[in-house]
Formats: sequence, structure tokens, C-alpha cells
Amino acid sequence: MSRLWILIAFFFVYQAKANPLNPGPITFPKAEILNENTARIPFKLIDHLIVVEAELYNKKGNFIIDTGSETLILNKVHFPNQYRQPEKFVKSSGVLDNANAYEKYLEEFILKNFSLKNTNSHVIDLSHIEKRKKMNLMGIIGYSILKDYEVFVDMHLNQITLSRIDKKGDKLDPRGYLEKITDSIEFKLQNHSIVVNTLVGDEKMNFALDSGAEFNQLNNQQSKKVLKYFVPSKRMVLVGASDKKAEVLAGKLYRVKLSDKVYFGPMNTIITNLNRMSEAFGVNLDGVLGYEFFAQKRTIINYRKEMLYFIEYPINFQN
Repeated sequence: MSRLWILIAFFFVYQAKANPLNPGPITFPKAEILNENTARIPFKLIDHLIVVEAELYNKKGNFIIDTGSETLILNKVHFPNQYRQPEKFVKSSGVLDNANAYEKYLEEFILKNFSLKNTNSHVIDLSHIEKRKKMNLMGIIGYSILKDYEVFVDMHLNQITLSRIDKKGDKLDPRGYLEKITDSIEFKLQNHSIVVNTLVGDEKMNFALDSGAEFNQLNNQQSKKVLKYFVPSKRMVLVGASDKKAEVLAGKLYRVKLSDKVYFGPMNTIITNLNRMSEAFGVNLDGVLGYEFFAQKRTIINYRKEMLYFIEYPINFQN
């Protein structure tokens, strides 16, 4: 049986406020600062994870960009007890099981000359991910950081552009993008999560958009009308938030589209139980769109307007 370790998203729900700490700022040394409101950050792909380099407490390392995570998550391995003051534990709900975390309060989160005040973070042991991905993992950047920006995830150039937005969702940087926006769709922000109306064949479904999902996911409770568009190929091992494992069926999902103009080629997908994820989102989820989505669509996310915008890939004239 073919096996592959998969990292999927973490879904964190606040249950208590932490006592204030006085940490140093987080900086992104490789960011290209266009102006005080816009920055481009190069990323690398580790397997199918979007990873940026950042520095915190004078330690450099990798952070995963994860739209499925509610908050900033710090790896307990790199931020041990010497940084802890009295705090309260919080619970996290993942796809497979629950994981224990404690909450830290960051007075300031800085992206070069970008600054976010009063940012919460969760601390959890992510050593099992470091081991399997063979990477130095400082943490995960989620919704609580990304929501204040229009976020352009560009798999063509391997970079993320963050442009600060106002309360209405309008960019503070008046300049447009260098390339033309060709399509757009609305989404529903459910708690911290992006939920899009999706068609698989002719079946209407709710899918979450999660940049931390290495493969698309389809709920194993779907009807045969939907599963007929899924072509299985092998079994794989799924790893959850607290290192719990489950065997899943993997293959390709066909006939996925968001509108008559926004559609996708076959996407690598796994069949799994999404009940816990649905509970975390507060909505019944039929599936998750992850790396495979961003690999086919250069995507701009605007949380406040609840809109996705798409920029086409350049035409490849090679035969």
C-alpha cells in the first residue's frame, strides 16, 4: 500500500484570554516592501505547504501560511517555558481529533514596517510535523493576521502580496495589480473560515478554502451522485493536529467549478470524515479546497469584502 504523510489545517477556537506578555516583534527578512501598506513575501513549497521565512525572539525559521487556521500558532518546541507567563489552556478542534494548546498574547506583530497590535497566538507542540516534513517549523500564520490585508497567493511567482485594507475592505494602497483580474466570486466568512459555494458535476456543495490542506478533501458521507466524479487510485495516511493518524482513500476529483467561468481540472483529493471540521466552522462542509485550488488559480482573498479574485496564469506557448 502506498503511504504518504499529509498535513492538514488546524482549526482553533478561543476559549480564554491570556495574560499580556512582552515579546519581541516577528519580522519577515525576505519581504519586499513596496510602501507602508503593501509588501511582497517570497515563499517556498515544502511538499504542498506554503512556507515563508520569519524571525521571532531572534530565531529564524519557517512559518506555514494557513487560511484554515484561526490564529497565529507558535511551535512549543521553539518557544519553551522561558517565554511563558501565567496563561489559560484552550482547546483546538482538528479534522481527526482535539489538541491541547495554550494561549499567548503578543503586544506587537511586525512585518518590516507593518505592525499589528494586540495579536493573540496559540502555542502547541508541532514537532511531529517538523520531523515528517524535515523542516524547521516556527509556527503557522492564520486568519487573525491575514484578515487585515488583501492577500494575493501567487503560485506562478511563488510569492504572497499583502496589501492593507480599511474597514470596508478597500486597499489603502491606491495602485492596482500589474496583471488584470479576470474573474471573481463571493464567499461566506464562517467564523474564521472561507466557505465557497461549489459545484461538483451538477451537485451544489459547501467547500472550505484552506491553503494549509495539501490535498483537497471530500466528505465521506457524500452521495453516489458526487462520488461518481471521484476516481480512486491509492490509500494514504492522514496526520491530524495532535499526531493522530487515519488511513484515507486518495484519487482525483473531476468536474469541480465555482461558476460558469471559474472551473478546475482534475484535482488530487482524499475521502475523509469532515464532521469535526464542520463543528469548528459552524456549517456543514462537503469538502475542502487546498493546495490543488491555488495551484490552478492565482487567487486574491479579501476577507472584509468576502470576495475571491482571480488572475490568469501566463499562456505557455511551448509545444
